[in-house]
Amino acid sequence: MKIHGIMKMSLLDFPGYVAATVFLGGCDMRCPFCHNFELTDYNAPAIWEEADLFKFLDTRKGLLDGVAFTGGEPLLRKDLPEVIRKIREMGFKIKLDTNGNHPDKLIALVEEGLLDYVAMDIKNSPDKYPLTCGVPDFSMENVRRSVDFLLSGKVPYEFRTTVVKNYHTRDDMENIGKWIDGADKYFLQGFVERDTVPVEGLSACSEEQMKVFLDIVKPYVKEAGLRGI
Repeated sequence: MKIHGIMKMSLLDFPGYVAATVFLGGCDMRCPFCHNFELTDYNAPAIWEEADLFKFLDTRKGLLDGVAFTGGEPLLRKDLPEVIRKIREMGFKIKLDTNGNHPDKLIALVEEGLLDYVAMDIKNSPDKYPLTCGVPDFSMENVRRSVDFLLSGKVPYEFRTTVVKNYHTRDDMENIGKWIDGADKYFLQGFVERDTVPVEGLSACSEEQMKVFLDIVKPYVKEAGLRGI
């Protein structure tokens, strides 16, 4: 496995745990507001091989609790299950970030007991998914399956939406809330402009607007909050 980036210690990426965050390349979405757009290309330069990751983690036993895999879209990597197995054998917990477009792979990892936490992006209300994920002919079938699976409660999870003023409205928040009704956790994340964001001219919602959105979704989920505000 090629590793495209690593944050050697994070207190934020894996709720309740001190973790290393591993960035993997490749993604099947092209979100115009993506913070890691340089990783969507499978040809993005790698900094480590999996052996380097194992060597690093071996020196962090007792210091780190877990490893968070993000991207890109980690579930596109065929070797991910085997890498996770080895890391769990080393005593670390595993968190997975996913766009939800690969339910069969997600379900297989959970059923094998390889995941301790899943964070799934909810890009927007279903009718605006093609626009928001940057894939004009996008089908919602797989994403809906992933949402339904996580709502079944077989693994600790959260849903999250990066909120962009250009793409998200009150109606979208209402429709998202209805979609994920009963979810354990849902977080709204503030958009941050970066050099790697593929589309120029996007802007963040004000703190006041984010609080309005939060109030809209709160009745639908058990726990809701704001991040990056």
